[in-house]
Amino acid sequence: MTQVRYFLRAGKAEAQAAYERLEAAYEDEAAPLSIFEIDEARGEHEVSVYFEADGGDRSQEVADAAGVARVEREDLPDVDWMEQVLADLKPVRAGRFLVHGAHDRARVKPNDLSIEIEAGQAFGTGHHETTAGCLEAIDRILSMRMPQNALDLGTGSGVLAIALALRGRVPVLATDIDPVAVRVAQENVRANRVHTLVQTAVATGLSAAAIRDQSPYDLIVANILAGPLMRLAPGIARALTRDGDLVLSGILGRQRNAVLAAYRVQGLFHRHTLWRGDWVTLHLTR
Repeated sequence: MTQVRYFLRAGKAEAQAAYERLEAAYEDEAAPLSIFEIDEARGEHEVSVYFEADGGDRSQEVADAAGVARVEREDLPDVDWMEQVLADLKPVRAGRFLVHGAHDRARVKPNDLSIEIEAGQAFGTGHHETTAGCLEAIDRILSMRMPQNALDLGTGSGVLAIALALRGRVPVLATDIDPVAVRVAQENVRANRVHTLVQTAVATGLSAAAIRDQSPYDLIVANILAGPLMRLAPGIARALTRDGDLVLSGILGRQRNAVLAAYRVQGLFHRHTLWRGDWVTLHLTR
């Protein structure tokens, strides 16, 4: 069904206020809404509301509801979105790993380490530079030494925990603060037949019982964001064995030095940087 998107762009506070007004105004219609940052340097956000196209032009109505002078309008084509997602989610290669959907099983080669993640669970499928960077780092590290006890902190879809189990055949604890992510990760772990090696748990921070009970770890992979990674540096350092390896990602290139400085204070030093687009994946050891 054809849809129309009405949208506005503003600073964070103004955009949040407009979003809340639109949410209240169109609650009864259950109109889909979104808000996201489009320019970090300028702090600019975009707010959108979606309606079916047969309702006439509602630009002024939406602007009044949002408390702004005007909004932009975009007519959206009638697209089979699942078909489009499947077409866009091409298999991703990173080291020996091939991350793919069920529709691309035929592309798996005999020596590939196949990780199958469905398109409906696109976050963390390996298509983002940070996930692909972590996969490459895991393959690189495990070609040099094999861990005995690994932690995937902020597991998302579970793809990195699956990679660790497939490549190293070692026990892995996969945690996330989001219970939905943990449930999805658990399903993916079972679908990829590594459920005897990967344990999943909901955990906030490094002091959670699930993480504490199995520490220390000789390989920790944390694909989160630069800010949380810096705040978690003391806890991550305590959870890592003396000769352990640490992989950090979710870091923009311009944030690299700040993250490295936070871990240097904890006695962890830079060994290697993988660049993918604007993003970096860091390998550190003591």
